Amino acid sequence: MNRNFLFPLLLCLTVASRAQDINGVWKGKLVMAAGGCFPVYNVEMQLQSAGTKITGTIYHFSDSLNYVRENFEGSFKRDSNLIHIKEIGIITFRIKEDCVPCIKTYNLTYHKGGGDLVKEEQLRGTWSTPTGKAMDGKTICDPGTIVLTRFEKSTFKQELRLPPSLTKRKVELVKEIKVDTGIIRIDFYDNGQIDGDTISVYVNGMPVVSNKMLTARPLSTSIKIDLKKTEQEVIMVGENMGSIPPNTALMIVNTGDKRYQLYLTSDEQKNAMVRFVYEKPK
Repeated sequence: MNRNFLFPLLLCLTVASRAQDINGVWKGKLVMAAGGCFPVYNVEMQLQSAGTKITGTIYHFSDSLNYVRENFEGSFKRDSNLIHIKEIGIITFRIKEDCVPCIKTYNLTYHKGGGDLVKEEQLRGTWSTPTGKAMDGKTICDPGTIVLTRFEKSTFKQELRLPPSLTKRKVELVKEIKVDTGIIRIDFYDNGQIDGDTISVYVNGMPVVSNKMLTARPLSTSIKIDLKKTEQEVIMVGENMGSIPPNTALMIVNTGDKRYQLYLTSDEQKNAMVRFVYEKPK
């Protein structure tokens, strides 16, 4: 039997029909075929979602001396309750020299115990490798099972901590804009009277503007859309409500020869989101 170690690059999770809060720490066991480097070992996922985008860190380890740590990004389709996560790459690792990383896909479902006494939450299911082979193109990666349970604390230091103002508020989709250009320029202004509103802006869950005041001069950022990342989500978070609640902003979008003018509102219950989707030029 070939020896291999989990190196998940793509995960697909199916949660219950009712939208769940999936933010936080999930830990559990992954079972591999007999003869692998670690037939049963530990997995920890530190997951943060913002809108339909997901970011986080995942650890795969047998002990403190044998592990792989990676960051990941993905999407959360709330209408179908599907989560797709793609690891960006290895950050740090310590594995045996004869272990070969595998690229794997996960299919999990969300479960929660019923009644007042059983409240445990789990993600459990199976995993497999799309190609059936490890990264060396030779080693076989046999499929297996995985069970993750929600925990309050991490075994490792949590590197990514998105603020509650982003992860706990509802996200209101203001507009979906189809674009056929690679670079989009976005400017934010105070909408109306300048009253001390401050905002943060996230693109696909990653901060690009942090706690800046809206004025008559633009807060500007640019995002890139290409064939590898055809969908981009921009979320405006109102950090305060100013002297005239709620927090409102004028958003000017310039994409190619087109210009859009949008009005965004954020308060303590919701944030505003604009989604950009690449459409091949006709």
